[in-house]
Amino acid sequence: MFDRIPKSNYNNYQMKPNMGKEAIIVKSTGIVRKVDELGRIVLPIELRRNLDIEERDALEIYMDGDRIILQKYEPACIFCGAEKELLNHKGKNVCAACIRVLANA
Repeated sequence: MFDRIPKSNYNNYQMKPNMGKEAIIVKSTGIVRKVDELGRIVLPIELRRNLDIEERDALEIYMDGDRIILQKYEPACIFCGAEKELLNHKGKNVCAACIRVLANA
């Protein structure tokens, strides 16, 4: 796994146990933020620029054991993950291809 990381960057990465799964490598940013009284944190502009997160963008929030994972929300088909030709049915995104498959089932 470490063979994909340039040797000059080894100090910026940490091995983290992954709840019984293969260990994952995460990049340390060195940034620490405090949670305010309303439970909010501020994402630094450098991270927002690198991840193409703009004002009013939606973020998905996941939990992985004792970790909180934030990911930019990109609507996708619940069946195949396609991001184009989406229709919303009862709050779920389904792509045109999957609708055709379901119609023929």
